[in-house]
Amino acid sequence: MKNFMDRDFLLETETARKLFHDYAETTPVLDYHCHINPREIAEDRHFDNITQVWLGGDHYKWRFMRSCGVEEKYITGDASDYDKFCKWAKCLGKAIGNPLFHWSHLELQRYFDYHGVLNEKSADEVWNLCNAKLQEPSMSARKLIKQSNVTLLCTTDDPIDTLEWHRMIAEDSTFDVKVLPAWRPDRAMNIEKPDYLDYLDLLAQAAGTGDITTFGQLCDALRIRMEYFASMGCNISDHGLEYMMYTPASADEVEAIFLKRLNHMILTREEILKFKTAFMLFVGREYARLNWAMQLHYGCKRDNNTAMYEKIGVDTGFDCINTNTPSAPLADYLNALNYTGELPRTIIYSLNPNDNQAIGTIIGCFQDDTAVAKIQQGSAWWFNDHRTGMEEQMTTLASEGNLSGFIGMLTDSRSFLSYTRHEYFRRILCNLLGKWVENGEFPADMDVLGEIVTDISYHNAKRYFHFPLA
Repeated sequence: MKNFMDRDFLLETETARKLFHDYAETTPVLDYHCHINPREIAEDRHFDNITQVWLGGDHYKWRFMRSCGVEEKYITGDASDYDKFCKWAKCLGKAIGNPLFHWSHLELQRYFDYHGVLNEKSADEVWNLCNAKLQEPSMSARKLIKQSNVTLLCTTDDPIDTLEWHRMIAEDSTFDVKVLPAWRPDRAMNIEKPDYLDYLDLLAQAAGTGDITTFGQLCDALRIRMEYFASMGCNISDHGLEYMMYTPASADEVEAIFLKRLNHMILTREEILKFKTAFMLFVGREYARLNWAMQLHYGCKRDNNTAMYEKIGVDTGFDCINTNTPSAPLADYLNALNYTGELPRTIIYSLNPNDNQAIGTIIGCFQDDTAVAKIQQGSAWWFNDHRTGMEEQMTTLASEGNLSGFIGMLTDSRSFLSYTRHEYFRRILCNLLGKWVENGEFPADMDVLGEIVTDISYHNAKRYFHFPLA
């Protein structure tokens, strides 16, 4: 029997162990997509207790606690931080097979030097140990980033954001980790949302334009904000889509749809699709002009529990996989941009793991010599960023395309302790490659294998996004 989560956790072969310990383990972290609040980095936040840094905003944990029958007051409610932690510890103790069990214990090991098991019995011990550790200067937001060997991270930012915290971080010579904004224009695209017209006013104010009364003016305002983001070091965009769409329309049709919405009229589903298609074509072309990379996250049906959404809001753990994610619109969208020579580097993530094969075949249609793996299948995302999901995603990518050109893992997290997800991913990567080598499917050439591992872990992303790093 193997020891619990020891030095060789998830590393089942000698080759896997060598790849991880000799190559992956010490390679820096480049976290190109996360939801960390840049203000907390700028102000170098210190956390009072483990609940603040561990449970606040973590809807992964919230979902599991609800599945254990925990009352909402101990999850997002007004219970004390201590009581919330104890409830989480009791749930975690029985989380067998759930990646939360591994993530949580990796975080306890790496940041708090705790190598036991967190459960109901050990809750007080871990609470006291972690809280004492958090009082040390080495446990501030910036220090957690530094000790995680992070060289660069990209936050997720709305076009109307002032980026004041990014500016403050960039001007602070005492912190050498690059913190760059990433452009997330979902609110500008979601024309069907109740607050859309209010958002247009905010966008016009941020762009310094007059009222936005046409689709053309919307594009002008977005272009102004893109230029500002670019001046702040942004070179990556991100889109959260429920589904991929491609329903092209004439310019006159799009303007008519926009005017209809300005007049508070209800749009048909086809009109919404036509508008969003025009929007995505516009931004895709702008990304190509700016030499930005584009991330497409789709296949999520959000806020399914209406009662809880109305009570505690968005991003609280009530989303699910949308299985209605056909591949044809994605292929048509990429083709439209490619036909005019305006297809940017693109990373495609579907929340539905059944889309792996389709994405693998689509990306192969649009590769060219402007970049290694110009069109990427993104890492196993959200409900799939566990061992099974990662292995399936990488196996499909290897089968259909170029795994060695893969840009690897990201945290997609709001927590400063989540960088161990890169370690978790790297262990799974090394174990997968090790199995292939020891099964005679690839030569045991450690120079080649080591290069593949460090490239996927770090260097591919650095080259792909053109990040200015040493």
